Amino acid sequence: MYDPALLTTFLAVAETRSFTGAGLRLGISQPTVSQHVGRLEKSVGRLLVTRDTREVRLTDAGDAMAGFARTILAAHAAAESYFSGSAMRGRLRFGAADDLAITQLPRILRHFRQLYPQIDLELTVNQSAPLRRRLASGHLDLIFVKQTAGEAAGGTRVAGDAMVWIGQEKLVVERDGPVPLIVYQAPSISRQLAIDALEAAGRTWRITCNTRDVNGVLAAVRAGMGVAVFPFSLIPTDLVKVSTRFELPDLGDVDYVLVANPAAPREPVDALTSAIMSRGVSRMV
Repeated sequence: MYDPALLTTFLAVAETRSFTGAGLRLGISQPTVSQHVGRLEKSVGRLLVTRDTREVRLTDAGDAMAGFARTILAAHAAAESYFSGSAMRGRLRFGAADDLAITQLPRILRHFRQLYPQIDLELTVNQSAPLRRRLASGHLDLIFVKQTAGEAAGGTRVAGDAMVWIGQEKLVVERDGPVPLIVYQAPSISRQLAIDALEAAGRTWRITCNTRDVNGVLAAVRAGMGVAVFPFSLIPTDLVKVSTRFELPDLGDVDYVLVANPAAPREPVDALTSAIMSRGVSRMV
């Protein structure tokens, strides 16, 4: 049997990619983190983590152990809740901006469902503006959306990101010609940022693809139909930033925020908010 304390420490290392960061998260010293990981590696008979002066990486065995550790710890927590009579129940209607589906969010939601199996989690994926309307009308309890940096729209800030222009590596855009745009249907933050920035810079543009979701945007970019506006930290590995190459204007930053419905049940909202805040926003690998 694997010690839950060792699994907890290992997961903190896996998620922060840092022994020091794991120690800060758990409130233990860095030598204790190293000791816990070493004991776990000894118990499984495999090397789980490699590290040098620059970075910490999981081995293939470490990737597998991270999945097992989440499942084991979720089962422990669910059993404790069940037998203590404190198992959280109810319904949680959660909305997420569709480009956040390519982050760690699906993994976070899977872990949340394992941890709170008696919460009926309903997921709505859409653009940020429609999700805000559904929250205001009482049809959602919590949303995870983008907004322009510094916007006074309320909510809990999870992370910030730069919006950049992306394209296919071999894409060619004529310097004096209209910029070929791949955009979401209006209303859309990235669409508005693109048009406003080009208009302010005196650049002409034309829409070559108008789509409803992130998969449509990425498919059109991969097909070489034009450029799109995308969060820098979420750029897929087969696409590249083209802002400088095509002398495109700066777009500014966005914040990822969690916004709750004041009338929603507090316990499940707070639990999912905490889960997302602890893991942050990073591209799914």
